[in-house]
Amino acid sequence: MTNVMTLTTPLMRQTVGFDRLNEMFESLLRDTSESFDSYPPYNIEKIGEDDYRITMAVAGFGQEDLNIVLENGVLTVSGRTKKQEADEKVQILHRGIAARPFERTFRLADYIKVTDADLRDGLLTVSLQREIPEEKKPRMIPIKESPAKSIENKGKKK
Repeated sequence: MTNVMTLTTPLMRQTVGFDRLNEMFESLLRDTSESFDSYPPYNIEKIGEDDYRITMAVAGFGQEDLNIVLENGVLTVSGRTKKQEADEKVQILHRGIAARPFERTFRLADYIKVTDADLRDGLLTVSLQREIPEEKKPRMIPIKESPAKSIENKGKKK
């Protein structure tokens, strides 16, 4: 791994303003087991020009078992089921619905805000919207046309 870091260091010096990209690569190099955990499965969808949606399969979790926190551009969704009293008459022969605790983080781009969260049919849907401030949006700069000074007018004096 030190060879990878040595190779990327000169590149990182040249990429001013891409700090989040640098952090993402460093986190991937540090801990691959957490970065590639697939539980719970999720989709990220673009549903409009500035609208996005994260859908997570959280079967077995209720609304009171889930937490959604947005802090410093990082959206964290975590789940932990409350300990349920075992029914003495029921013996589980196979447990295929996972109910283990989880924490999934999403690094949001600038100007992305969370607008809504909904839990329905075992799917947690988090709605996101990009709102770029007016002063950050591209704008056209008008070009003024200066009157041309003719060579003929320079030579003549009235």
